[in-house]
Amino acid sequence: MKKIIIFTDLDGTLLDYSNYSFETALPALQMIKEKNVPLIICSSKTRKEIEHYRKKLYNLHPFISENGGGIYIPKGYFKFQLSDLELMIEEDNPYDLIRLGAKYSDLRKALNELRTEGFDIKGFGDMTVEEVSVVTGLSIEEAEMAKERDFDEPFIFTGGKEDVPKLLARVKKKGFTHTQGQFHHILGNSDKGKAVSILIDLYKREFGEISAIAVGDSPNDIPMLERVDYPVIVQKPDGEYNRQINIPGLTKADGIGPEGWNNIILDLVNSYFIK
Repeated sequence: MKKIIIFTDLDGTLLDYSNYSFETALPALQMIKEKNVPLIICSSKTRKEIEHYRKKLYNLHPFISENGGGIYIPKGYFKFQLSDLELMIEEDNPYDLIRLGAKYSDLRKALNELRTEGFDIKGFGDMTVEEVSVVTGLSIEEAEMAKERDFDEPFIFTGGKEDVPKLLARVKKKGFTHTQGQFHHILGNSDKGKAVSILIDLYKREFGEISAIAVGDSPNDIPMLERVDYPVIVQKPDGEYNRQINIPGLTKADGIGPEGWNNIILDLVNSYFIK
């Protein structure tokens, strides 16, 4: 039987948007622990934010931060040596880090240039901890973690919808890319899909053939969803599914955020092991 692995977004997916809780997903979380199914967090959140939730989840698996900017693999997690592979590995104790994203300082410079070009933009780096807390709904402690960025800058753009294509064209001309979740994001030549593909290859090296599930809710999850065997989206708080996500084989989970996450993971994993 193939080894099954799960990639998951956090905000609006495993965590609800109202209080960042995963309580309604606890039955599925307990089940995958019992069946030894790796759960790999793949989020726009920073390393510190993800570590915060990994502790709450008792999760010891690799994770992907800042929309694919960095892959953090606990040292000794795989039986083989990562140094033997053709990957750029950095020491970032207690992890081996595969850096895919741009330098944060370069992203901040580009954002400042966009502002001088007339775009009404405010990034997390322009906000106080208190301001980040207000716009995200995070606690002060978590807002501090959200500001400690390495590969990706979330920002608010208050221009009109007609100005968004102009903004994206300027971002591209500066050599960067854009994605969108709860906020706009400027980042380098990285995305969740590239990071997921690398980890899938590493798990195949460890276990042979695998089956990969990914669960998300927003456009920034599309690259991740496109790289797996079972792509899934959950309902948004208004009960709708994001209309921008339309890929082959997509499953629409019945339930908002972590409720939908719980329902679909129980169905998929239980049916997989019953085969």
